[in-house]
Amino acid sequence: MKTKYKYIEMQKMKTIDKKRKTDIYIIKNIKSQSGIGKIKWNPGWRQYCFFPNNETVFSQGCLDDINNFLEQLKQEKSSKE
Repeated sequence: MKTKYKYIEMQKMKTIDKKRKTDIYIIKNIKSQSGIGKIKWNPGWRQYCFFPNNETVFSQGCLDDINNFLEQLKQEKSSKE
C-alpha cells in the first residue's frame, strides 16, 4: 500500500485500544512533519473518511493523493470481507 506521496504521507497510528477493529492514519506534511488530518473508519458511512484538522488548506493534487489512499483502504477492506 502506497503511503508516501510528493507532499504528504500517511502514518498508521499506534493504538492501545485492543477492541478497535480498524486502523487510524495520521496525514503529515512531508516537509514540516505537521499533522494535517486523519483517516479513520466512519461507522455511519461504513467506510474510511478523511477528517481534516482546523485551518488546513488543500490543493487538488493533495486531495487526489488522499483520495488515492482512501481507495486503497477500500480495496483492502473489501478483499478481507
